[in-house]
Order: sequence, then C-alpha cells, then structure tokens
Amino acid sequence: MRKEAVRYLRCPHCSGAMAMTDGTLRCPLGHSFDVAKQGYVNLLPAAARFSADTAAMVAARADFLAAGHYAPIAEALAALARATAPVPTGGDPGCVVDIGGGTGYHHARVMAEFPGHEGILLDISKFAARRAARAHPRISAVVADAWDGLPIADGAASVVLNVFAPRNPAELRRILRPEGVLLVVTPRPDHLRELVEALGLLRVDEQKDERLADRFSAYFTEVARERSRSTMALDHKAVPRLVGMGPNAWHQHGERLEERIASLPEPCEVTVSITLTAYRPLI
Repeated sequence: MRKEAVRYLRCPHCSGAMAMTDGTLRCPLGHSFDVAKQGYVNLLPAAARFSADTAAMVAARADFLAAGHYAPIAEALAALARATAPVPTGGDPGCVVDIGGGTGYHHARVMAEFPGHEGILLDISKFAARRAARAHPRISAVVADAWDGLPIADGAASVVLNVFAPRNPAELRRILRPEGVLLVVTPRPDHLRELVEALGLLRVDEQKDERLADRFSAYFTEVARERSRSTMALDHKAVPRLVGMGPNAWHQHGERLEERIASLPEPCEVTVSITLTAYRPLI
C-alpha cells in the first residue's frame, strides 16, 4: 500500500478521509485498518455477500495469464485507455482504479500508459489482493466488494477499469471524475466457444451488451465500443487453469472434467471474443 494512494481512499464505515501511519490506515473517527504484510489492506466493512475467489482459483489465473494467453485483451484495453483518458492539465491527475482486478495483470499493463498516476485495485479475494500488491510498483491493492459501496473517494479516479468483473453503476459514477473514463470489458457469446460445448462451461448471455448498456444509461454515456476477436492455442495443462480461474470453477469438478479435457485436441484452438466499451459520466 503506497502512501501516495491513500488520499484516494475513504473509510468503508463512515466515508471519512484516510491517512496512513506506521502501516495502519485511519480515518478521523478512529476506524483503523492494518496493512497486511503482503502489502494489501482489507477494507471490507462486513462479511461479503458473495464468495471470493479461492487460493486455487487465483493461482490458476496467475499461471494462465502469465503464459500470455490474454495478452491481446490487455493490449486492447491499454490502447483504449490511452485513446480515451483525460489529458492531465496540472495538479492531481487522479488515480487509475481497477474494479474486481484480480491479480492485477490487466491493471499493470494499463498503468504503463500512465506514469504519473497511482493505481488502486479492488478485489473481494484476499488471495488476489496479495498478488495484485506485487503486480506493479504503483498499484495499491485493497480487499473490497464491487457490489457494495466502494472505499474510494468521490471523484478520485480519472480512469476506471472493469474486466470480466461485477459492477455497480452508481458507485462507478461516484468515484469517477466528470472528465474521466470508464472502460468495461465483457465476453461475447462466442468467447471460449470451443470449450463451452466440449466441457459444458457456462454460456455468455446473448444480450449481455444490451443489458449492460441499459444498466449504465442512467449514469454514463457510451463514447466508444470495440470488438476484439483472436485465438489462443491451449495445451492440456492450460485448459484446466482457464476453467479453474473463473466462475466455471464452482461448477466443474473431478474426473469427468479431466476426461473431457483429455478428449480435446492438443493444442486446442480456442476463441477469445470480447467487447471493450468506453463510457463517460453523465454530468
């Protein structure tokens, strides 16, 4: 946790400003939060409403992403951030926030485009936050619930990222500066299509983009939308990591999955298909 990033945080209990002294964050009302030895801080005000990614899920994601399979997504996200982010005009440039950022893989790539900014990554999993705290020198990792009130100050962010993660439009609008940009990455219906059929994975809603637009319309206006499609070649070690790093991990277990993976060609060509959307807040 970087001292430079603390000014962008707020207390999850009273919304007061935070300060850090001797490895502890405190607000004026005395609520305090110790920075873990792994470098992250837990700002969950209460028990989370949803299950957090387990250590095994986070390890699978870290291994899968480290192999570069989702590098095209990170590159496309960084390019869109570079093209749509507000140009600093002096003073505080605002921070780059990643909501549900996991291990920090995508966030770290985007931070390379913003050398003068602090990064704050929020994830509900402490195992993800531990890794995210080491993902980039200017990323500070916070355990928080994306569905709940975010421990980020009003108007603190110039850029907000949301990659395959939960989102609360009202809170995203609150933390974003009027000139800021929100970048959302969502899977398209043909994302991972070769594995969806073969392994019985969860399907992407055919109306996902339309539902997202409806939910955001009261808070944001869309300023750019791109579709990215590529393929990745996965061996039989990479496939279970992909299955095990996301929601499918809660539904796929045991020998049956192993048998299905063994029946796949090796390498297996798998489609990566996403939508990247840029939003600006309604004034």
